[in-house]
Amino acid sequence: MKTRKFAVNGCQHAHIKMFIGEMIALGHECAGIYEPENTALARSLAEEFAIPLADDPERLLAEPVEVVGCASINSEKIDVIELCERHGKHVMLDKPAVTDWDGYRRLESVIRRGNIHVGMLLTERFRPAVYTLKRQVDLGVFGRIVSIGMRKPHRLNPANRPPWFFPKSRNGGIVVDLLVHDFDLLRWLTGKEVLSVDGTVGKFLLPEHPTFEDTACFQVLMEDGIVAQLYADWHTPEKSWTWGDCRIFVAGTEGCAELRLNGDPLVANEEILFRVTHREPPQRVEPEQPPLTITEDFLNRIDGKASLLTHRDILEASRLTLEADERARRVGLRAKEGDIDA
Repeated sequence: MKTRKFAVNGCQHAHIKMFIGEMIALGHECAGIYEPENTALARSLAEEFAIPLADDPERLLAEPVEVVGCASINSEKIDVIELCERHGKHVMLDKPAVTDWDGYRRLESVIRRGNIHVGMLLTERFRPAVYTLKRQVDLGVFGRIVSIGMRKPHRLNPANRPPWFFPKSRNGGIVVDLLVHDFDLLRWLTGKEVLSVDGTVGKFLLPEHPTFEDTACFQVLMEDGIVAQLYADWHTPEKSWTWGDCRIFVAGTEGCAELRLNGDPLVANEEILFRVTHREPPQRVEPEQPPLTITEDFLNRIDGKASLLTHRDILEASRLTLEADERARRVGLRAKEGDIDA
């Protein structure tokens, strides 16, 4: 693999650390980090990886940089994508890539023009236990899949969140921000497309931020009659052992599985995959390491090789979250007319 120079434009979330670390582990060099607001995180990563800080994104991209990592404010990522396209730089984004239909159409246009490759850190596909679950599904261990459930509770810690996190116009909202992983996993685990989505989004916290919603629950119908339930919230208790007790449930005609992505306080603080079938009693399945990282997969796509995560996957995951959010019923506290972040 050839050595590449890369840069970071936007450092609002620590998710970008994965991309930086994987690029450096592959032998690539970071030209600099540009972040005008969250300078504390940018400085921390710059010190950890011995990367210079940059004060001009145009000048940073004028260097012989091939790939850009981006964890900007969610609503501003599409601006970075278009900036990268103007400079001919491929870009890897933290999720979500877009927060509204205007952003989606702009992303679709960039991809259609085909001048650069756009990646997104849909990292769940590359987690060992999720990768192992996918292998088991593909091997037919559970027979024909009939149902999938995904739970994604999160701890909020509002005092530690930046101001842009709360207005939906900047963050995208709970469906766009959190369920983009789940819609992607539904398509990947089953190999089937989503036919319809119906659900509810609720607001029970933070009346001072009227557009911030904290629960989302959806029923999804997929091809071949597969049904799925998706749930996310910002209600994980402060005393929880983890930031979120995220779980995946798969039921098939021959067996079922439960994946505890952040472990269990009474078992182990690590990914746990349980399986039971008509042939075998309940057992814990040892997770397998995926053959490559999400960053390697993206670089393969840039080089014209086969890749696990495609442009179509990114567009579909983004489109489905926007459609789900648009169609959802709203319950709970009502926004007060005239509030500043409505």
